[in-house]
Amino acid sequence: MSAATPAPSDFGHVPVLVDLVVELFGPVPPGIVVDATVGGGGHAAALLDAHPHLSVLGLDQDPVAVAAASARLARFGDRAVVVRARFDALAATLHDLGHEHASGALFDLGVSSPQLDRPERGFSFREDGPLDMRMDPDRGPSAADLVNEADVGDLARILQRYGDERFALRVARAIVAARPIDGTARLAEVVRDAIPAATRRTGGHPARRTFQALRIAVNDELDILPEAVDDAVDVLAPGGRCVVLAYHSGEDRIVKSRFRHAATGGWTGPSHLPPPPSIHPTVTLLRRGAWKASPAEVAANPRSEAVRARAVEKLPPKVA
Repeated sequence: MSAATPAPSDFGHVPVLVDLVVELFGPVPPGIVVDATVGGGGHAAALLDAHPHLSVLGLDQDPVAVAAASARLARFGDRAVVVRARFDALAATLHDLGHEHASGALFDLGVSSPQLDRPERGFSFREDGPLDMRMDPDRGPSAADLVNEADVGDLARILQRYGDERFALRVARAIVAARPIDGTARLAEVVRDAIPAATRRTGGHPARRTFQALRIAVNDELDILPEAVDDAVDVLAPGGRCVVLAYHSGEDRIVKSRFRHAATGGWTGPSHLPPPPSIHPTVTLLRRGAWKASPAEVAANPRSEAVRARAVEKLPPKVA
């Protein structure tokens, strides 16, 4: 392992809403919970400690996270298995390991603190490093490829869609004009200078939205999420639960939409009319809205401020 590569012990990510996650999975039937974004294994370890009736299959595309989670969960023996895979491989990986159903599925979306804190990963606008941003360093083009090769229109669409950037076109034009851009510090500088001065004085670092948008685009995060959530719901055993922690409005909208679709069976008719017999809801929502972190948790773990947690429980199959 090179000096530039973080050791597994560096993956000291503090899990968000861990008490809520442990509580939500308490009532599920005995079996396996798929932690589809296992990271450093914080949520998985808490679940295994609290619930002897559960085992965990942890997935992560980041090899450093896989090593960290494997080390952290080793004390649980065969109750914990960690596999390097992206979360859209949830169902296939579960079945490859001989499991027909899961008792639960957990997604903790977005980038983790250890990834942000390592400049060489390219996620941080506060530290200089290569423009990478790939959660799986062996997969696909990097942020540098996107920043230096995409045209103005494509860049602006990415910044608007994935970053909710008000000045997407201005920033995209500034990026193209400044090419080649070879590092995170230079990109952050270009973005900062493209944002009007009055706007730069509020709302945190002016490059935050651009970096978020590029990270989401590089890793296909929003594009693969809908099918992954649907797959997670499909593999649940009756009484099993799917819990998703989202930090970006686009992620949360997708999760809310897919959960609503499963909870209504896809019925889009008037709410005062019963759905036709052919409509079969597959889950029930455990809460109408989203859970948020308490002020105490936000104070202890600032990353939790943006979290929105949603959860569903699988219904028994409808008897014909």
